[in-house]
Amino acid sequence: MKILLVRPPRIKQAITVSDFMFSEPLGLEMIYGVIKDDYEVEIFDMMVETMELTEKLNSYKPDILGITSLCIDVNKVIELCIEAKRVDERIITFIGGTQSYLNPEAFIHGAVDHIFEYTQRENLKKFFNVISIEEKVIPIDGIRSRVLNYKPTGKKGINEYLLPDRASTAKYRNEYSYFGYQPAAIMEFGMGCEKVCDFCLRWRIEGVKERLIDLDITKKDLVQIKEPTIMFIDNDFFASEEKIKTFIKLVKELDLKKNYIVYGSVKGIIEYKDVIKEFVELGLKAVLVGYETFNEVEMEKYRKKSTIEDSYKTATILRELGIDAWASFMAHPDWNKKDFQLFRAFIKELRPQISSISPLTPFPNLPMYKQYENRLLYNKEDYEKWSFGQVIIKPSKMSLRRYYYELLKTNLYINLFINKNTKMIHRYGINNIFRIIRGSLKSVIKYINLMIKA
Repeated sequence: MKILLVRPPRIKQAITVSDFMFSEPLGLEMIYGVIKDDYEVEIFDMMVETMELTEKLNSYKPDILGITSLCIDVNKVIELCIEAKRVDERIITFIGGTQSYLNPEAFIHGAVDHIFEYTQRENLKKFFNVISIEEKVIPIDGIRSRVLNYKPTGKKGINEYLLPDRASTAKYRNEYSYFGYQPAAIMEFGMGCEKVCDFCLRWRIEGVKERLIDLDITKKDLVQIKEPTIMFIDNDFFASEEKIKTFIKLVKELDLKKNYIVYGSVKGIIEYKDVIKEFVELGLKAVLVGYETFNEVEMEKYRKKSTIEDSYKTATILRELGIDAWASFMAHPDWNKKDFQLFRAFIKELRPQISSISPLTPFPNLPMYKQYENRLLYNKEDYEKWSFGQVIIKPSKMSLRRYYYELLKTNLYINLFINKNTKMIHRYGINNIFRIIRGSLKSVIKYINLMIKA
């Protein structure tokens, strides 16, 4: 039995981080790792490929087509399933990924045969076994099937972190990057987040209990990664001192010589400064830190566990330790012109190496959604609009066009005057900087178009 696992192409009109970087399809690599010994499997990454799906289907002739998904991908994923059925109506289609976990009903369509609410070794094995022996479709935990009217079994679950097969994307790996680091791999060391910030989806996906991934899986994965840089996608790598020390012990045990990039909380950076210093000596290069805002009231509303003063402390600590700060912020829909000015001044004081700003996005699965439901500019079914880059909430202090203008002005200010371009060229090389600049220009052009249309 032949299985084709697909990551859909970029949505051209969406403003996403893929304009600057994009990483490997980790979920597909995990599925590949589970089933590769029993079936013929291939990953087809349409973020890299120039070949159309129809051409690939005609040449590979799969029995099963699996597609991963994000929120903005819903319409495209369904289009790909329709395309597959047109090539051969016998192709069995299934959908997985973040969006099928958060909103499986979005994929109910005649061209979609199965929807994975969550993926685990057990339901993957069971699903492919049933399909391979052409048995009648049976209810399987975590899977909704068209012939069963997409009815779930009712058993809840979350995605299991499985050992990815990095060789499955060998022909694409030089394309995967994280800002100035290319090639770069991604992995996860711990799951869950106890901080439950009001704007964040991660704790909804992984749960509020923080726990380490099985260390045997982590060791095997670290050893197989050939890239010089690893980006850890944990919601907060600095969730506890024990977590950081456990990883440091692993690096020493495996004698790894890598660059490391992590997401880190303001609270964790302040509390565990001394142990983070040891991590720097072993290769920690950059920390993505969510400062979010300059406004203390907004910090409280977001349920952040830190203050503006903590943000200043964190910026100082990162500079002292020689760690690049990759800062992220959210533009609140109630900002006026003065707020944008104060925000730009705040970024200048923090002096991060790289900064990004996105409009506050109240995803339907978050408590914040109800708060702003009456001010939404788009329906929750307008999937391609929910990309973190597009304004979703109607501004209250200025017109939508003016708001986009302020976002555009702020992004230009950040890229021209805040981001440390000279240091970046020295650290990442001119080719990587040109790639980041191209991504920035794409975002600027998209913001200009949105401003004109507003």
